[in-house]
Amino acid sequence: MDAVDHINVDVDALEPCYEFYRETLGLEVVRPPDDFQGDHAMFRAGETVVTLAATGRAENWDQTGLDHPLDKAHLAFETDRADYDALLDRLEGQFPNQGPYDWGEFEGFYFLDPDGNLLEVITYEPPAGERTRPLLTHDDVA
Repeated sequence: MDAVDHINVDVDALEPCYEFYRETLGLEVVRPPDDFQGDHAMFRAGETVVTLAATGRAENWDQTGLDHPLDKAHLAFETDRADYDALLDRLEGQFPNQGPYDWGEFEGFYFLDPDGNLLEVITYEPPAGERTRPLLTHDDVA
């Protein structure tokens, strides 16, 4: 892995957390809550993006309740296309809606570590040839 690209933080109340991250911590606002369809806010901390997601599921989560990967806090790791494709093949099918996802500038997929923590691997590199898997978007999963 080359870097931690972004971190999602599950919160129960977005507004006070948004103010805390912006005012108290002084993080740069990348996208305020008004930029999202759901309750999210995005900040930059150095080279890492921190996204707050008010899902109401900050406690008592287990993988059986995972309807969409954004429902759970996760760490995302950036890698090159070859490693990305190899990991996707190895980890495919762990749970529904795993991806890969089209996030605009990059594509990513989700998986669980042995302890049930949600992780994501992303790549900014396009595939060498035709895509073998369709890309999902956030809106594809209700």
